[in-house]
This record gives sequence, C-alpha cells and structure tokens, in this order.
Amino acid sequence: MVGLDLRFQILRLFTLNCFVFMLLGCDPQITQSTMDESAASDFTRDYNQGFADNLDLDNQQDFEDATRGLIAYAPNDELVNDLGLTIWNPASYDFIKGEAPATVNPSLWRQAKLNNIRGLFRVDEGIYQLRGFDLANTTLIKSDNGWIVVDPLTSLETTTAAMKFAEQQLGEINLTGVIFTHSHADHFAGVLSLTTAAGAAKKGIPIIAPAGFIQEATSENIIAGPAMTRRGNFMFGDSLEHSATGHVDAGLGKQVVFGSIAIIPPSVSIDKPVVDLNVDGVDFQFYNMPGSEAPAELTFYLPKWKAFCGAEVLSHVMHNVLTLRGAKVRDALLWSDYIGQSIDRLDEVEILFNSHHWPTWGHERIITQMQQQQDMYKFIHDQTLRLANLGYTPREIAETLKLPKDLAKNFHVRGYYGTLSHNSKAVYQHYFGWYDGNPANLNPLPPEQSATHYVEFMGGSAAILQRASDYMDKGDYRWVGEVLNHLVFAEPNNIAAREMLAEAYRQMGYQAESAPWRDIYLSGAAELISGRVQKRYSKTSSKAFLQEVPLLEFMKALSVTLDAEKAEGEELALNILFTERNQNFVLTIRNSVMYYREAAYDETADASIKISQKLFVGILVGEVDIMEIITSDQLSIEGSLLKLVKFFSLLGESSDEFNIVLP
Repeated sequence: MVGLDLRFQILRLFTLNCFVFMLLGCDPQITQSTMDESAASDFTRDYNQGFADNLDLDNQQDFEDATRGLIAYAPNDELVNDLGLTIWNPASYDFIKGEAPATVNPSLWRQAKLNNIRGLFRVDEGIYQLRGFDLANTTLIKSDNGWIVVDPLTSLETTTAAMKFAEQQLGEINLTGVIFTHSHADHFAGVLSLTTAAGAAKKGIPIIAPAGFIQEATSENIIAGPAMTRRGNFMFGDSLEHSATGHVDAGLGKQVVFGSIAIIPPSVSIDKPVVDLNVDGVDFQFYNMPGSEAPAELTFYLPKWKAFCGAEVLSHVMHNVLTLRGAKVRDALLWSDYIGQSIDRLDEVEILFNSHHWPTWGHERIITQMQQQQDMYKFIHDQTLRLANLGYTPREIAETLKLPKDLAKNFHVRGYYGTLSHNSKAVYQHYFGWYDGNPANLNPLPPEQSATHYVEFMGGSAAILQRASDYMDKGDYRWVGEVLNHLVFAEPNNIAAREMLAEAYRQMGYQAESAPWRDIYLSGAAELISGRVQKRYSKTSSKAFLQEVPLLEFMKALSVTLDAEKAEGEELALNILFTERNQNFVLTIRNSVMYYREAAYDETADASIKISQKLFVGILVGEVDIMEIITSDQLSIEGSLLKLVKFFSLLGESSDEFNIVLP
C-alpha cells in the first residue's frame, strides 16, 4: 500500500502541467462552420461597416510589400505529428478571400488576408524569409560557407517543413550560425531540426541569443504554466473551427502551430547594449534590448545590406504591453525608448525586416514606420499616466483613450494583436498594480458568491433574462455580457442564460479588430454552449525541451504546488540528486512553505531520491511508469519511505482544465 501511494504522489510531482501553450502538441479544429454570415446581427453589420467606411482598406502598399520578392508560394500540405494528429492545415484558411463577411471585422479580415501570403521571399540578395509556416518568420542570411538561420519556428515539424521547402528553392542549407532573437517559443523551439547542442559545438556553429535567454525561455511560463496554458487556449482560439464565424487569424500570423518542441543553450550571449560580431564572414551589430517585447530580446543591423532586424520590438501591429495569455507586464516606455535608440543608429538603413509579417524598404518609409511605432507605445504610456494622475481608473482610461488620427490611420499600429484598451490597463498595472483606489474594489466577494447576490438584487433570473433580452435587442452586448455573467455564475445550469450570453460573446467576437479578442469571445461562447473544456495535447511533444531545461526551474514549479493547508505543522527535508548532471537539490518544508536550493547532499534529510535526468523526463512525459521502476536500480530511495510519501502527499494538483466562463 505504501508503494502504491508513493507511485501516485511521485506521478503527481512528475506530471505537473507546468508548461505554457507553446509547449503543447495540439490538434487544431479545422472544420468549416455550419453557421454563415447571417449570424451577424444588424448592429454587428453596422459596426463593421463603420470600420470599412473609416479606414483606407483599398490601400495596397502592405500587399505589395507582403508579396515583394516572392520566390515560391508555400505548399498547402497538412502537417501531422507523431500521434497522427493534424497540427497545421494551411488549406483551412482558403476561405479568406474577397470582401470581409459580416461576421469578421473588415480591418481584421484585411490583416488575415495579408497573413495568408505564405512562401519563401527574397528580402535582398543574400537575405531570405520563410513566412507563413508558423506564427513567426524564419530568416536565412547567406554567409561565406552556408546560411545563418534566424528564429527557428515553434515546432520541429514546422521548422523541418520550412527548411525542406527552402532547400528546394535555394539548394542545400549548410548551417553556419543560429540566432534566437528572443525568449518566446515561436522563435526557438524548432531548433533541433537544424542542429543539436553537441553538433553545433563540434562544428563551431555559434548559437547566439540575448543575455538571460535560457532562463527566460524556461521561467516566464513554467511556474504559472497551467493557468497560462488555459488562457492561451482562449487567446489563440485553439478549439475553434477555421471559418468566417470562427478563428480567422492571430494578428501576428495565422496561428501558433503546436508540435514537438526543443531548446538548446546559446553559446554566444549578447550581454552588452551593442555587440559587434562576425559570423562566418557576415558582420552583425547586435543590440541587447531586455525588458522590451520579451524579457530577453535582441535586434541587429547588417551593414552589408543596410538591413535592420527589429525582432518583435517592431511589427505590423500594435503589440501587447501585457499579453492576454498572461505574463509579466512589459514596460511601454522602455519599449518606446528602444525604438528611439534604434532610429538614432540607423542613418543608412534601407531594409527593415522583423520576426513577424513582411519587410519595409526605403529609408524614409522605414524611419517613419519606426517613429509611428515609437510614438504609439509612448502615447499609451504617457496618456495612461496622465489620466491616472487625474484619478481615472483602468476601466475609465481604457474607455477614454483614442489614438491620434494621424497614428490610427496607419495599419501597422492598429490593434490586431494588442489593443489600446488592454494595453492602457497594463501600463496602469505596471505602475499601480491591480487596485484602482476604490474601497469597493479592495475586498470584493468572490465571483460565485457575488453573482448569487447580484441575481437576488436584480429580481431573480427571469427578470434578468427579460431585461438582458431588451439590451440584446439594442445591441448593447458588452452590458449583456457583464450582467449575464453574474446569472451564469449564480445558476450555471440556466441554459437560456448561457445561450444568450454566448450570443452576446459571439457578436462581440464578430466585431473585434483584435484577433485574440475575437478568439477569446468565440471560445467563451463555444464553452458556454458545450459545457466542455477541450484538452488536446501530448506531453511527449515537449520531451526534447525538457532535457535542456535548467533543473532549478522544475524546483520553482514544484514549490508552488505545495498545499498550504495539508502542510500546516509539517517540517520535512528531502534530497533529489539528478545523477546525469550530478546536481543535488535540497527541498525543505516549514510553515507551509517549500524552499529549494542546489546544495551538497544533506545527510540529515528525512529521505533522498537519486534519479537520472533522462528518467526524470521519461516519467514527466508519461513514457515511464514509476511503479515499474520503484524497486529497480534506476531509482534509488534512501531514508524514511513514510516521510517520502508524506512529502509527496503535501503536493497539490495542477490543472489546465479549469472553467473560465462557467463557475
């Protein structure tokens, strides 16, 4: 019985869902909708028509830039992972053509059409881009003896497909360098399709990344992984069909392609503001920009081509100051300053290419575009602070701010990804935190308890539904959403309330210019109707990544699973020795807090485990059954078995299957 309990508790430890959506191997929904554009209400039609009337949607400059230098269109072949699941079907976006349907904001539809332009592109002689194989771009730079690859994609599958396609057009891609521009997985996780750490070291291939890359790549999401995974599911519309009433675009690209992921530690760290480096005959000037769009990020200039790579500091969207999947809030002022510093350096720039979207050519156009992006982030920062200092709260600021017309008319600053609304709230959070100063918001009731009182105060569910119906008839979907959310949380089995709330969410989704807002609203509507949380991933997809993750990050994730109530009054100490790395961690519990440190083997610990890194990962991804090896020489247990069982019994469970739109 002790052995069985130990098995369950260790499995609980080693199957923590501690990785964000980027680490998943999902099977996106690609069916076409049975709904058509008649699903849009008259109010939604009028709202979307207003967008069409107030934007120069006929402007073709972006389309000319997005097709310039096209060598070959990307194939529409499906990609299937090792489990036989389709992870990418570009043909599922073939419906995006012609005029915008009534169920899609016409500005977002324009962005979706641009992101549908997929293939291999010549940016200049010696610089090529693979676009539309994943959410991000891969850039190829010709060097003396081969090619430098910038930003492998999110998965091994997409990177393999992209590089195979490139070789069909350019010949053999002999790797001479790899650059990770920043610490988000869509810019590095397919790297094992190119090389291994050992292979790169043997051939002298530099792996270049900004300072702090490996720590940020594994730590930003690992501790908050389950919650971020679930929220990312909504943000990227993972469970939505691809259709005019479902997912159409991600703003930054078509979608995140979830597949097998990996990481290898960089061999060259860009740890100064400016670093000059020659990589196989190509001169680079790297600029370290920590705390911008990512905690660890770099940009670079190529003097030979007068070309600047803005990584994700620059793009053809208003980016997120705080991503809706959740992350540490970004510094909008610092972001703006970095762009300003870049402008000052680029006296001769003629080409701008980034980690997403299409390039810009011509010095004046580039500087103007960069200035507008710089102005946008500083406007959000400065005006949020101005209004906050006048006593405005985050919601009031978000409702008040409007971009100046001279900025708003430029498509590359529009809210296809971030929005002025939630970015201003992020700036407020950066300075003031979650509390808006109103005592009513200092210690409100939790949602379910609050909802019950709201329903009682508003006269019961029948009265609320009647009034909500009246507001639906007026097209006031935001108010209907706010009110019916209370009713659904008070009465989750009230089908009429769920259906009406779902319809309000749909209409808000159809009106959204932001791709993540659309996906969030439509995902919420889908779960209200189905009542199901879809979980579709394979832990084995992250196996290669986990082999390189610093063990300290696992300890961080482990410590936040301690159940404080169960641990009250307990004092325990445990050694975990990882034999392959010869790293020992001492874990202790006191006052319902777990501490961890890499330290020498503690002879006084209550219990100890010796385990290999390979086995650790095998258990984590479900390839190894702990019960089968618990008495073998693969796992060594010393000290008190009862104390060991007790230790693991104090760990709570993590889950990324919790409800969002239902209590």
